[in-house]
Formats: sequence, C-alpha cells, structure tokens
Amino acid sequence: MLCALTLEGNILGQKAPPAPNHPWDASTAKQKLTMPPLLPLPPALDPAKIYTLSELVNIAESNNPDTRVAWENAKARAGDLGIAKATLYPTLAAAVLANSFQAEIFFGNSFQRQTEETYSPVLILDYTIFDLGRSGQISANKSNLLAANFRFNDTHRKVIFQAMQAYYRLLDTKGKENAARANLNDARTVQQGAEARLQSGLGTLPDVLQARSATAQADYDLQVAIGATEIAHGDLAVSMGVYPATQFQVEDLQSLMLPDGIADTVETYIDKALSLRPDLMQQVAELRAADAGVNVARKAYFPTIQLEGNAGIARSYGVQINLPGVYSPTGTTWFAALSLHWTLFDGLARESRLAKAHADQRKAAAALESIRNQIENQVWSAYSTARTALRRQKAATALLETATESYNATVESYSYGLRNQIDVVTAQRTLADARTADVDARTQLLTGFAALAYETGDLLYAKKP
Repeated sequence: MLCALTLEGNILGQKAPPAPNHPWDASTAKQKLTMPPLLPLPPALDPAKIYTLSELVNIAESNNPDTRVAWENAKARAGDLGIAKATLYPTLAAAVLANSFQAEIFFGNSFQRQTEETYSPVLILDYTIFDLGRSGQISANKSNLLAANFRFNDTHRKVIFQAMQAYYRLLDTKGKENAARANLNDARTVQQGAEARLQSGLGTLPDVLQARSATAQADYDLQVAIGATEIAHGDLAVSMGVYPATQFQVEDLQSLMLPDGIADTVETYIDKALSLRPDLMQQVAELRAADAGVNVARKAYFPTIQLEGNAGIARSYGVQINLPGVYSPTGTTWFAALSLHWTLFDGLARESRLAKAHADQRKAAAALESIRNQIENQVWSAYSTARTALRRQKAATALLETATESYNATVESYSYGLRNQIDVVTAQRTLADARTADVDARTQLLTGFAALAYETGDLLYAKKP
C-alpha cells in the first residue's frame, strides 16, 4: 500500500515547471481531475416575453451561485452552533469490552497456569458538569451565525444591484443603438437630398461626398452600438446565472418612468444606511463574536468538573491447569468518578490566547468603525451622484429638443438653398450627440437612484419593483 500511495503521489503530485520560459504541462493532471456535477439548470427564459426589472432580479436571486455560497455558509455556521450547544448535554455510548488474560499464579509449591476471558457489554456516560468556557463558545457561535445570516443578506443586496446595473447597461446600449439607427436614417435622408440636388444641378460633388461620409460614419457607429448591446445582453444573462447566449427581451428605455427628485436629505439616507446595511450589521455581529472569544479565553483559567462512569454486566470464562472444569460466572460491573481538572500552568498558553482574543476584539472594533465611515462616504457620494444625474437628465432633455429643432430647421433651409451641406452635417452630428447624451442621462439617472438604494440597503426592503 505504501508503494502504491508513493507511486500515485509521484504521478498526481504537482511539480514545479522545469524552466521559466515554458508553461507547465498540465496534461497529466487534467486526465485525473474531473469537474463536479453542475447545479440544476436555471429555468429557460421565454424569448418572446418582455421581462421587467423585478422579474430579472427574481431570476438572479434564484440562480446566481453567489447566493447559494452564502446560504451554505450560513447553514455551516448553524451547524457550528448546534455542535457548541451539544456540549451542554451528557454523552452516552454503548460498548462491548472483551479481553483475554493468562498468567501463572503461585499456588501450593508451584506456579499454576490460569486463563481468563471476559465478555462485558456496558453503557458509558461522560458529562461535563462545570465548564464556564462553554457558554462563551455558544455566544461566539451565535454571533458567527448572525454574521453569516447578514452576509447572506448582503450577498442578495449585491446580486440585486449587479442585476440592476447590467439591466441599465443593456438599456443604455439598446437606447444608443436606437439612436444610431435614427442617425443613420437621417444621414441617408441628407445623402439622398444631396444626390438629388447634384442631379438637378443645384448641388456639388463635394457636398455629395461629404454626405456619403456622414452616412458611412453613422453606419459605423450603428455597428459599434450593436456589438455593445450584444455584450451587455450577455452580461445581464450572466448576472442572472443563465447562459450568456440566452435570448430574452427587456423593456425599452423610453417606456420607463424617471424619478423627478430626491425625497429626503442626505442625513436621512445616512441614518437609514446605518440601520439597514447588512454588511454593517455583519461587522457588529463579528465584534460580538470577538467579545465572546475574550470571555472564553478568560474562563480558561477556571477549573472544570467532569462526571465519568460506566455500568454493565460481565461474563467470564476461566480454566486453571490441574483443576477440573471450566468456570463461567456472570456479574454486574459499574464505575463512577467525579473529577476536578484545574490547569495551574501551561507555559503561558492561556495568556497568549487571551492576548490574541483582545487583539481580535480591537481589530473587529476598528473594522466596525472603518466600515461605518465607508458607508457614510458611500451614501454621500451616491446621493451627490443621483442629484447630479437629475440635473444632467433635465439638461439633456432640453439639449435634445433644441438639437432636433435646429436640425429640422437646417434641413428645411438647405432645401431652399439657404444653408450649405456643411451646416446640415454639423446639425446632424449635433443631433446625434444630443440623442446619445439623452440616453446616457436617462440610464445614469436610473443607475444613480439604484446605487443610492444599494448604498442605503433599501434594495432588500423595496415595496415596489
């Protein structure tokens, strides 16, 4: 067996690469490694259905593997708590003891050989009556479980926001794609007008070439927007835990209702975040676990009292040389002991554990203060971003209206010969930029308000989709 294990270790063991100029040959390891079975496949999405944001978030929370990781971690911490609570109860075990004994006993004027075999089924009891450290360990495990539950909630908060971000990025790229199509249609209209003027003798060839260049540029921008939409679609699918190539439809950006203001002050949002953020509550629970760790280290200086015992029956079989017969008596056996254990000196190990527990306690307290400061700054930043996005969206709307009116007026003037081709192309480019700015402003406004809800923890308690 030792030779087989050694040979297998030589075959499967990871070896260092032979030289820095070549990659490691992992073909042997790949042959031995197998992928674990996949989790159940997520439900198929209907390619003909238009999914809302709330529906996509529900799919993400159900299928994203990060939520399963956090859930299993919380279940493991619940197991730790159950193990700690089990130490409060006695343990009872059933055992069968069998032994064979042979000796030569001095009897008379010589040694006589004697053989004895005993078969004894017993029940063994072990009960720690007094141990102050157990209550502290249970408190620590309770706090760790609470921290794991808050971590689970925080994972959901992050998964929700990731899905929302990916959703708004897709709306942004789809909006820019629609804007690019409108820009291409405008460029083709201008090109047709320029070519018609050239055929009628009212235009020039440079005007036509410039119009064709603007059309080619608009087509190029459209292809870029289509590619960005495909990538954003895959990102949204991955955030939901489904395959990137899964086909589904989402709402149009223009159909979404935009917020028109921020209801509360930044101080209100900060107070709400300090009461709702699960990562802050997780850190509070971890600080409580560190406090319990200090309590456990302190109680290691106290003694423990333990009760041990067993009871059963014993049946013996014996034979002695030169004496006739086999003897097989049966009797009851029992044993009970009450012991006090008090460690008086352990090489200062308890002092070191107590110092480590105090260090962990101070570390948890500092981490709590740090995350509190981060949350206040994050909420302030998100609040300012959302407020700026509101102003930008209003300005973008006004810009789009002005650019549209200017483009229409320029095209009309161009048809009467009052404007040249350069004016038309310039107005067309200004309108294209205004359309892009309007899409950006809309999606940034939606993303900004989603980020504010994310930083305050409201995403976990939303009453509306």
